[in-house]
Amino acid sequence: MKNIAATNDFVIKFANINGTGSSSANQLFAKAIFRMDLPVSPRNIFPSNIQGLPTWYEVRVSYKGYLGRRGGVDIAVCINPQSMVDDVREIEPGGYCIYDSTEPLNPEIVRADITFIGIPFTQICKAEFKGVRQRVLLRNMIYIGSIAALLDIDFTILNDLAKEQFKDKQDLIAANVRALELGYQYAIDNFDCPLDICVEQCGNVADHIFGVDHILMDGNTTIALGGTLWWRDGGHLVPYYPSYISCGAI
Repeated sequence: MKNIAATNDFVIKFANINGTGSSSANQLFAKAIFRMDLPVSPRNIFPSNIQGLPTWYEVRVSYKGYLGRRGGVDIAVCINPQSMVDDVREIEPGGYCIYDSTEPLNPEIVRADITFIGIPFTQICKAEFKGVRQRVLLRNMIYIGSIAALLDIDFTILNDLAKEQFKDKQDLIAANVRALELGYQYAIDNFDCPLDICVEQCGNVADHIFGVDHILMDGNTTIALGGTLWWRDGGHLVPYYPSYISCGAI
């Protein structure tokens, strides 16, 4: 089997359970890629807002600046066992499935044409943190730390983002940074990092993006900003500086 080899050009999909705090962690991943000066387009995909149901977060990284959905998944982060059969099916031949190996992998979903990377996220959480809710939340940060090592994401950027995200909750910073470190170190110690799919800072060659200041925002914020600018100019849309747009739930 030949693995997909790609630098700054891939799709990664996170399969989670709604209500577990995964959205914040997944956004942290997208922001880290963004701060490495790479075009990134993340999207929330979920069937409903009901707690406990499957939810997905898809991120396209494209050094050429393509922001639309491409189709196909190069890396699937399978945290939700309920949707794992379908999630694994979506992975392109030569791609990767990153899963929680605390429990044995169901042999019925194993494919010979992709690489399975098992990391005991839940087990690491139980050994390090106390409280059911805290463990559920911090498991997300552990898989983000692991992916940072596997894809060669600058860990300093992740560290800084975590501190920014929890700046109003100082008591949460240490635990979240520790969870990132645990995941990162586990991947470094147990796998050949980075994978054949990875990121490289300043690998942006998109003429319409390179050398221009950008912001990262979700779909709701984009619509609100557009509406605000429209009314401020009496019904005429005021030009704003260019931005990446993360199309979330609108």
